[in-house]
Parts: sequence; C-alpha cells; structure tokens
Amino acid sequence: MEKEKYLSDISEIKNLMNRSSRFISLSGLSGILAGVYALIGAFIANQLLLNHKTYFITLESRTFQLIVLTAVLVLVLSVITATILTVCKAKKEGEKVWNATSKRMIINFLIPLATGGIFAIILLRNEVYGLIAPVTLIFYGLSCVNASKYTFRDVRYLGITIITLGLLATEFSGYALEFWSLGFGVCHILYGSIMYFKYDRN
Repeated sequence: MEKEKYLSDISEIKNLMNRSSRFISLSGLSGILAGVYALIGAFIANQLLLNHKTYFITLESRTFQLIVLTAVLVLVLSVITATILTVCKAKKEGEKVWNATSKRMIINFLIPLATGGIFAIILLRNEVYGLIAPVTLIFYGLSCVNASKYTFRDVRYLGITIITLGLLATEFSGYALEFWSLGFGVCHILYGSIMYFKYDRN
C-alpha cells in the first residue's frame, strides 16, 4: 500500500514538473485545420498561376497580389484557429494560456520565424522567387524545433520534417508549390492528427 502511494506521489510530482516546464495546451486539432487551410490556399494559388496570362509574374501583377492575399488569409485563419482552440483546451485543463512557459515558447518560435520572414521579403524584392518557398519552409521548421523545448516533443519532429522538405524544395525548385503544400498542408494534418489522438482525446 505504501509502495503504491509512493509511486503515485512520484507520478504526481513528475506531472507537475512537466506542466511547469512545458506548455501542454497546444491543440492537435488546430494543426489539422491549419493544414487544411494551407492545402486550400495552395489549390487557389495553383489556379491563379494556371490562369495567369503571361509567363512571368511581377510584383505589380494582380495574380501576385491575389497569391499574397491568399497566403495572408491562410496565416490569419491558422493563428485565429490555434488561439481559440488552445484557449479552450487550456481552460478545460485548468491551465493558464499566458504564463512564463508559453511566453518562452512563443519567443523561441518567433525569432527564427521573423528572421525567415524578413529574409523572404529581401528575396522577393530582389526577384529571387525560386528560394522563397524553401526559405519559408526551412525557417518555419527551425521555429518549430526551437519552440519544441517548451511544448510537446512531437513539434520537434514536425520541424525536422519541414526543414527536410525545405532543403528538398531548394534542390527541386520547379516543385516549390508541391513542397509547400506537403510542408504546411500534409505535415500539419499528419502531426496534428498524431497530437490529437495522443493528447487531446484523453
């Protein structure tokens, strides 16, 4: 009896330590939906490219502006969805969304992400279009790896997978949209599903 109580106490201490050092309210469902949004966005972008009249796309063209608008909408929808579902999960588990751990996670996520965003804008201004998709994949993957120290370990594997796809997209630059769809779409759905069945359903 005492042995069982001792083991139970150790398990409770371990759980408390894990909660204090890792933000565990990330929603797997938000990852799935972000992947769905990305695939829809990629489909729209592909249709815009197919309907573009000329061979080259300039920054001033309507096609480019619509692609950028689509990407922004995908990002905004993903952030809103992740915020709502994470807040709901945190309330359900009695955890604060905005605490020291979540702050560290967000900061570590944003540093590589902001760097990659600025780098992508510089490439865009210099008309190096072929590297934009690989750069966004690689830096997003680095953001996931960097933030994974403060949340589920699965996020680390998601990041490594997306970095790999980014490197492949650099080598096979003619398939940028396909790799972008795999990274931001399929990978999010896959890893979001894994996280949902591992953590959210319990």
